[in-house]
Formats: sequence, structure tokens, C-alpha cells
Amino acid sequence: MRLLSQILLSFIFFLSLIKGDEKKTNILFILADDVGYEGLGCYGGESYSTPKLDGLAKNGIQAMHCYSMPVCHPTRIALLTGSYPKNVGSPRWGDFPKGLEKKTIAQALKGGGYRTAVSGKWQLTLLKDDPKQPFRMGFDDYCVFGWHEGPRYHDPMIYENGSVRTGTKNKFGPDIYREFLESFMSKSLKEEKPFFAFYSMALCHDVTDDLKEPVPVSPSGKYLNYKEMVAEMDRQVGLLVSFLDKNKIRENTLLIFVADNGTPSRFISYPKGKKLIKEPIFSNLNGRKIQGGKGKLDDTGTRVPMIINWPSVVSSGKKTDALIDMADFHATFSEVAGLKVNKNIDGISFLPIFDGKDSKKSWAYSERKGKWWVRDQKYKLYNDGKFVEVSSTNPGNEISLNGKLNKSQKAAFLVLDSARQNLTN
Repeated sequence: MRLLSQILLSFIFFLSLIKGDEKKTNILFILADDVGYEGLGCYGGESYSTPKLDGLAKNGIQAMHCYSMPVCHPTRIALLTGSYPKNVGSPRWGDFPKGLEKKTIAQALKGGGYRTAVSGKWQLTLLKDDPKQPFRMGFDDYCVFGWHEGPRYHDPMIYENGSVRTGTKNKFGPDIYREFLESFMSKSLKEEKPFFAFYSMALCHDVTDDLKEPVPVSPSGKYLNYKEMVAEMDRQVGLLVSFLDKNKIRENTLLIFVADNGTPSRFISYPKGKKLIKEPIFSNLNGRKIQGGKGKLDDTGTRVPMIINWPSVVSSGKKTDALIDMADFHATFSEVAGLKVNKNIDGISFLPIFDGKDSKKSWAYSERKGKWWVRDQKYKLYNDGKFVEVSSTNPGNEISLNGKLNKSQKAAFLVLDSARQNLTN
């Protein structure tokens, strides 16, 4: 009976998209910073406590093959535009293509009647030079830390809706960013408008490292270490879920949690005078000790956790092997909102997996500094023609396939090579 009930709910949802007569779904999109899939217990991670996120996975869908860019900026380009960075001019660090400001997912949702907000990390411009950029890109409200201008955690330097926010002394940035989104969602509810709330988390990135003086430490006299950052990330997610429950909007809110790239190999742990001391990060994953690989194109840098939770539509306790990359969220959110998907983007909606269907995506993509790959769940083809098998037990290990391929390897190669040729052209 429970299965029949879920099928009926899903049918009603998809029918409503066609008819356009159902109340639009709220979207809470949480993007963690610097968290590989070994960071969550539900993925076999053994070094960190993530009960809230594990609970969301248990009661939703856990994506086993979601791939990011190796670092944060190109991931954000792909998320917001639905296009791979190489196909939109390979924007430099901290830049965003002017011609695409009106084509972001925030613009699409705003045009569809949504209220939109982003809070946390921005990094697409120096806001002191261009404080209106988030508005131009479709966000009604924003609250983000000053990239390369001040701290993001303790006593944070924050821009809010065009100006520097006051009253942040002795405050903790992640709390400010979350509370801002909660206020935004409350306002949307009062106005009876659906919302797109983008929580672009500061966590679990280490502290700002390019200022003349080290940024403020926590009340304990040091910075949060990576383990403490993960625990804090989990707490923040739990508080947002409690907000949805308290306001009785959980059933009509799609919550997606994902990360922007893998875990760092080293992490700023504490200040020593004007120096910042970095220590290596090793994590246990399914009994194996691995070092974070942020910046690398292997699984330690690009395979990230992703959880889909939507109680009224998504069945509990599911895992999907569907291929998902950072360009796919634009198309997916458009479909969830009942909007027409932009045909000129690279991304493909993964909405079918919500209803237990197969994804239409046959390969995922990632890139960095002119090097890129396409891949399926087991094999990866680089832009230079290198074909490898990805180790299922050792995330950083790729086995080069030379000589004659077996039947399954050849089939995979042909699919991936077709994608590579199309992307090359």
C-alpha cells in the first residue's frame, strides 16, 4: 500500500507539471564547500559524524555517481548556467560571463514566479567592485561573505543586498547565512510565493588565507578543524530541515544537498603569528585511508555526495547509479518548477530518477585548466584520448586500458568517444 501511495503521489506531481495547476514546489539547494563523498557516513565515510545528512539520505535518494569540477569556481559556473565552462569561454577565477547573467537558473525561476536568494559563498566577482551582480543574475536577495576582503567564519565580513552588513562582531558566519535564508523563506511564505533558496555554504572550506593578518579564531582560540567543520555543516543542514518542518513546508519543498568539489589534501588548522599552519587531511572510507584530492581530476577531487529529499514525491531509502554532473541542476530545477528547459545548455534533467525511472544521461563531465574528461560509472576518457578504468575500491586509482579492449570496455569507449568528439568540436 505504501508503494502504491508513493506511485500515486508521483503521478499526481508529474500530472500537475503538465497541467500547470498545482502549487509550485519550493527549492532549497544546499551546496557544501570542499566535501568529497568520503565525508558523509551514508557513503561509507568513517571519519566524521553526519547524522542529519545520513537521515536525509535514508529518507530520500542518495546519488552514487555525482561529479563536480575539481575546484569551486567552474562548478558554480556550470550550476548557474547549465553549461560546461569550456563552452562559455572558460571564465577566469572570480569572473562570470556578462552575456549569461540573464540566463542563470535564478533568472529562469524568478521569471517563473519564484522569489530567489543566495547566502554564503559567492566568488563570482569582488562585490566591492560590483555589488549589484547577484541582482543582475536573478537573485532578489543575497547575503554573502566578502571574497578576498575579510573572514567568512568568525567576525565575518558580509555583503547583504548591495552593502556591507554591520553587527557581525562576535557572530559566526554560517549562522548568519542560514538565518538570512530562513528569514527569506518566511517572507516568501507570507507573500504566498514559491522560493528558490540557494545556501552556498562556507563550510567546510578552511579560513581565508590571503589577507595581511590571519582572520579571527573561534572562541576556543583556534580555527575549526576539518572534522569540526563537517560536524558544523551537518548541524546547519539539520537546522534548515527543522525550519521546514516547523513551518509545515517540508512536503512541498525539494531539498538537494551536494558539494562543489572533493575534500582538500591540506587544511589551515591554526595561526602561528602571521603564518597559517596547514595540516594534511586523511579520511577513512569503507576501511581504506585516503587523502583529500581537491584540484585533481580523479575521484578524490570530483566525486561528491548528493542527496535528494522530497517527502511527498521521492521514495525513502533509495540509491541511484544515474550519472549527474554540475550542468544538470539548471535543467532539473527548471522542470521541477514546470518551466521549459533551455535547449542551448549542456545539462540534462535528472528529474526522471525522482520517480524511479532511468536517467537519460550516458556520460558525466569535469574539467580543469584545459584538461577534461567524460565518463560513465566505471570508465573515463580524457580529452587527450587516455582511456582508464576507475577503481571501485581505491578512489584515486585509475587503471590505464591499453591494447585490445573486451566487449564491455569497447562499448563504453565508443559512447564516451562520441561524447568527446562532440565536445571537442
